[in-house]
Amino acid sequence: MIVVIGSINMDLVLRVPRMPLPGETLTGGAFRTIPGGKGANQAVACARLSGNVAGAQQVAMVGCVGDDAFGATLRAALVGDGIIDSHITTLPGVASGIASILVDDNGQNSIVIAGGANDLLSPTHIDAAQGLIEQADIVVLQLETPMATVVHAIKLARSLGKTVVLNPAPAASLPDGVLELVDYLIPNEIEAAMLAGVSPDGADAKALAAALQKLGSDNVIITLGSKGVHAALYGGDYTFPAEVVQAVDTTAAGDTFIGGFVAGLASGMDEAEAIGQGQRAAAWSVTKPGAQTSIPHLHELF
Repeated sequence: MIVVIGSINMDLVLRVPRMPLPGETLTGGAFRTIPGGKGANQAVACARLSGNVAGAQQVAMVGCVGDDAFGATLRAALVGDGIIDSHITTLPGVASGIASILVDDNGQNSIVIAGGANDLLSPTHIDAAQGLIEQADIVVLQLETPMATVVHAIKLARSLGKTVVLNPAPAASLPDGVLELVDYLIPNEIEAAMLAGVSPDGADAKALAAALQKLGSDNVIITLGSKGVHAALYGGDYTFPAEVVQAVDTTAAGDTFIGGFVAGLASGMDEAEAIGQGQRAAAWSVTKPGAQTSIPHLHELF
């Protein structure tokens, strides 16, 4: 089983011809509400890319939603993908998390998040889910919930002997010693540079990965968008070129890669095979609009 601990958001997506300048009003295009949140996106990607179907119960989600209409819709969407929701907590009197997303004609996005219920995911929620985590093979986390909760969850998962995957996004500093507890660290270039304490301008992926390994993480996989993936693994350094596609919307591409990679590991693939599955899934996702609406099912990759 894969357990994903993290954020659950409703994405409010607006197409724009280009990003607005400060103080500028633009006339936009289509507007959609689409289930998202980095945690939920990664859970959906894990489920779809492991061949999960409703009732198969291969993936579980730990997180919080509000007692609003968005919360009910977000839970239903996860359950619809066969994701166990027994430790998704509905908080009374709290708004569900939302992300306001602008997507331009080149498929690039700009995102502002209001955490809502995600900001109230606590170590107590993690402790309540210990029985679920005990059943997991892999535990996946991100940084759209409180840092204290993320660290608590990492320590618990590691103490239970689980494989821990951390996507350090949005970019943030981590407490000392956390990277030593992470089996697979999967940042993008900006996140990798922040964790390594260097400027992202002109940063070399291989050097960034080496720096992060020195800080404690044995396996570092840096996603590079159209430039592919650089992986500094326990067995050596590898570069994986990206598939060439016409991007429509890059929202959730990184989450899709992580889901494909984790699903591959859970199914018995070696790291290179799992990275390849993640890359194929991410390439497929950027050709479709939205977050969870763009995540492929396993059969669509072949």
